[in-house]
Amino acid sequence: MSDLSTVIEVAGALSAAGGLGYAKARSPRVFWSLVGAPVARVRFTVTYRATMDVCGLTVQPSRLRAFMVRNVARQEVQPVPPQVRRVRYSTTGMKATLRLPAGLEPADVSAASERLRHAWGVHSVHVVEVKPGFVELRMTGYDVLRRVKMPRRLPRNITAGPLVVPVALREDGTAFVRDYRKIPHALTVGANQSGKSMYQRNLISGLAKRPVGLVGIDCKRGVEQRAYAPRFSALAVTPDEADGLLEALVGEMEERFDLLSSHGVPDMWGLPAAVRPVPLVVLVDEVAELFLVAAKKDEERRDRMVMRMIRLAQMARAVGIFLEVCGQRFGSDLGKGATALRAQLTGRVVHRVNDKQTAEMALGDIAPEAVFAATTIPPDRPGVAVAGDSSGGWSRIRTPAMTPAQAVAVCHEYAHLTPHLTALAPFRPAVSAAPAAPAPAPAPAMPLLRPRPVTK
Repeated sequence: MSDLSTVIEVAGALSAAGGLGYAKARSPRVFWSLVGAPVARVRFTVTYRATMDVCGLTVQPSRLRAFMVRNVARQEVQPVPPQVRRVRYSTTGMKATLRLPAGLEPADVSAASERLRHAWGVHSVHVVEVKPGFVELRMTGYDVLRRVKMPRRLPRNITAGPLVVPVALREDGTAFVRDYRKIPHALTVGANQSGKSMYQRNLISGLAKRPVGLVGIDCKRGVEQRAYAPRFSALAVTPDEADGLLEALVGEMEERFDLLSSHGVPDMWGLPAAVRPVPLVVLVDEVAELFLVAAKKDEERRDRMVMRMIRLAQMARAVGIFLEVCGQRFGSDLGKGATALRAQLTGRVVHRVNDKQTAEMALGDIAPEAVFAATTIPPDRPGVAVAGDSSGGWSRIRTPAMTPAQAVAVCHEYAHLTPHLTALAPFRPAVSAAPAAPAPAPAPAMPLLRPRPVTK
């Protein structure tokens, strides 16, 4: 009987271990919630002071505190670490809010993030300044970019609005958001099969659900954007059409500036809601097609298009016109005006690139330390990118998988939100019928049964 109970106990232990191992590999959220989070919390609590001391994140106390500890508490004066104010858990990791003592700054904690990661046995540690004197340690328990699952809530520093679109997941478990009020224009670069198109699908699907107008420029005969026509107010698929569409956009911008001037406001958000124009997002796919010319006679058209795009990038933010420029490579070798246009595109998203120079062109002027991170993106992880902005901050992100059919279905579902603009009416694309749902697969035919011959 005792042998049987021993066998049952061993079998139960092995089953539990196997279940945890399966959860760790196939469902890391469950494993983190059951095992990882409690272990990390105990390790964080027990080793916090020693870890901070070893990592050089302690300072000598003030004279008053040292006097009180030495003469009142009758204890030895020890260096002071950051004070833990709050610890919170989530399905991806845990967050600890620290109050920095005098003498430490957030950059000191950021420099020690790699050592903190190893000391507490977590996947990554990111340091975010909450307010002066306070930082937040965002610790992830596993690689959240391996299987992307978008969070339900936006980051605390982001306010929801019609121009706020969650596009991807950051490596600290928070959502990467395109906020056009804060970063009006952006540049996305990446090699073939790097996930650049998937990023665009997620962006278009998010914008399609909001009260904004979408304008597409796809000079590859519309192979990428024509399917989204039901949600586009205008679409250009050739260089000649792009030339005319950019001219119409500049005209629309000037009319909106006249409207602002008549009301005496600096931007469109100061206008009354009744007369406020709809925001426009201009999506340019493969921007190199606008710069390259096949004959000398096309150079004049190229110069016109580039100059109009630069004007839109410099001034259109105030009137609610925003640029999303996409391409494999975007540097001074494209020709005159490329550098001036790139300087106005403050948001940068760099997927896997074929050479270091492309990463330097996109990130070198805003976040030089992110160039190495962009050049080390593995080819077996499409959708992984490095996102930066003019503030110098950057982070790794990954867009969730989305098929073209899913993005097209969203555009058809929200086609009723497409605004009609008189200036862009000549470029309104023809809309085809909504794609029909795939027919169910026919049931497999039953095999014919032949009667057996009767034997006597």
